Amino acid sequence: MHTPITTFLSVAACRLTRFGLRVLHRGGTTLPGRSALIFDKKILEVVSRGMRIIVVTGTNGKTTTCSMLRNALQENGIQPLSNISGANLLTGITAEFTAQATLWGKPKKKYAIVECDEGALKKVVPLIKPDVIVVTNLFRDQLDRYGEVMHTLEEIKTGIKLVPDTKLCLNADCSLTASLAIDAPNPVYYYGIGKNAISNSSNEEPDSLSDAKYCIKCGTEYKYDYHTYAHLGGFYCPKCDYRRQRPDLNVSKIKITPKGSYLTVQFKDLPGRDIDLHIGLPALYNVYNAIAAMGAFNAIGWKRKKMIKSLSSITSSFGRMESFNYKDVDIQMILVKNPAGCNQSLSYLASMDEDYVAVFCLNDKTADGHDISWIWDADHEKVATDPHCKKIYVSGTRAGDIMIRLKYAGADPASIELIEDNTRLINAMTSHKLPVFILPNYTSMLSLRATLSSVTGKKEFWKDQKQ
Repeated sequence: MHTPITTFLSVAACRLTRFGLRVLHRGGTTLPGRSALIFDKKILEVVSRGMRIIVVTGTNGKTTTCSMLRNALQENGIQPLSNISGANLLTGITAEFTAQATLWGKPKKKYAIVECDEGALKKVVPLIKPDVIVVTNLFRDQLDRYGEVMHTLEEIKTGIKLVPDTKLCLNADCSLTASLAIDAPNPVYYYGIGKNAISNSSNEEPDSLSDAKYCIKCGTEYKYDYHTYAHLGGFYCPKCDYRRQRPDLNVSKIKITPKGSYLTVQFKDLPGRDIDLHIGLPALYNVYNAIAAMGAFNAIGWKRKKMIKSLSSITSSFGRMESFNYKDVDIQMILVKNPAGCNQSLSYLASMDEDYVAVFCLNDKTADGHDISWIWDADHEKVATDPHCKKIYVSGTRAGDIMIRLKYAGADPASIELIEDNTRLINAMTSHKLPVFILPNYTSMLSLRATLSSVTGKKEFWKDQKQ
């Protein structure tokens, strides 16, 4: 039970812990939350009361979608509360809300954009009672932590059941994500990419990375009118009535360039009108992230024009296509953590029409998942045999594994070099004076990003955050 004293102690403990960690030049993303929870296990319920909140969950795209939503509000003079570090478990989210409340637990901000881990959703949403939950997609991810994708689906479903009044914003193209609406009392807003939107969409069955081949209602193998990538697309069951729903927000045309993406979109509530817009990020998965953000903006009832205008100025966020420049060399860091996301990143590199250097960093720490066998499911051949890829560096606790994978993919062994030290790695990869693309998993991204930030003068995320 909340009392003024427990609230005061929770907020004070959180603030003092965060202050101490930052004096020591550490970000302080989860320990302050643990400190707060010692005094009140449900302090998050107090410090989020009365706020307008969008929660984003799903396998891929959470951080970028949140960044797009946050950018839209900031461009319109609103500084929302947001866990920009990516600390998306109960402790990290608790730390963010509690640190930004008064000592008596009153929120200092009216709006919040929250990235939430799929498994943590059932712990977080009953406390903060969000207006909207966005589910981006569901793919196989960290098998030793999440188990198979159906387990992740059940985790999200459990969380949704605890907030029946919250509006769901779902990816209509993902048969797993869209199934969350089955038997749910929640109002639903769908977004998706249409059949003729991209030139390489096809009527073929989804590729070998499909994590959803069979109908979730009756078990029959899905058929497809078209697919975009992996198991996403115009799915339908030939036996029962389960199929892709007509989206409230539909993309009818896409043109992707290295500098960004150009879309034509249609809203169900604006029949007959096409709206052209620009996203300041390339790659098909960022198109999905953008329409997820637009869908959430619409679902909560905010003016869509503000969201659409802000997308052209969106920049990469915290390791997700984040850009650096060192010694006049352009460096782009693209987080990869599962086969589907990795394949999209590899396709992006292979689409380059200029020479480049590729860097693969692979750890197997707890936050990454100890099982790294997923690298054999990703199509590393796209880069390993790309004539534009002039040099490959590998690093991390499992660098040997990714080196073997690249050799089996067809890479010339002489072109691959293992460097463990981050500073040496940065100097080596920039010595070729070619664009560098780094594909790290989570903890290897954190480590290398910290070194890159140090040598390029980029601030750590928490130094840029306004309290």
